Amino acid sequence: MQQETTVGSLITVTDATFTEVVLTSDRPVVVDFWAEWCPPCKMIEKSLVELAQEFGDRLTIAKLNSDDNPQATRRYAVMSLPTLLVFRRGEVVGSVVGSRPKLHLRQSLTTHAGL
Repeated sequence: MQQETTVGSLITVTDATFTEVVLTSDRPVVVDFWAEWCPPCKMIEKSLVELAQEFGDRLTIAKLNSDDNPQATRRYAVMSLPTLLVFRRGEVVGSVVGSRPKLHLRQSLTTHAGL
């Protein structure tokens, strides 16, 4: 699996790597659609790093900069940032829109990812 970079234990994906990293993954993947100019996006990053460590190899959490990667952002009709989309077997199975407390993120990701 090609990975461009990691932030903590978060993988960075791009339009070019989205299919390989997200859609063909054999485990659930959460994609955090974010942007540099988005304060709420920065607010949840620490929680996402901690959750990625907690979930370990049961779940992949990836970041996608929406400004730099408009194809995936348009394809999944992301209209607000941050938006977290949960993928299982290449399909969106859930989402979280906006900044949420870590407890809410953990519960939502656990439910949507089927963990």
